[in-house]
Amino acid sequence: MKYLIVEDFAGQPALFVFPRRVDHADMRDQLPYGRVLAAGYVDLTDGAFHCHGGSAELGAAARPEDADLFARAFAAETRV
Repeated sequence: MKYLIVEDFAGQPALFVFPRRVDHADMRDQLPYGRVLAAGYVDLTDGAFHCHGGSAELGAAARPEDADLFARAFAAETRV
């Protein structure tokens, strides 16, 4: 899957996950939020999220902390 992390209106990261056939830039155009913080691909392997790649057209890439954001978003205790 592809993903974007954008800054929401409160300045917090907001995760968006979408199919690989959708371009990062096309998805970005659909979002009302501010700047793009990260973009790339996310995979779940052996129970762990792995973020990699990026979007040249948006000038954004996967960051080391992105996998932690995904883990927290999908944990039962908390929501991002």
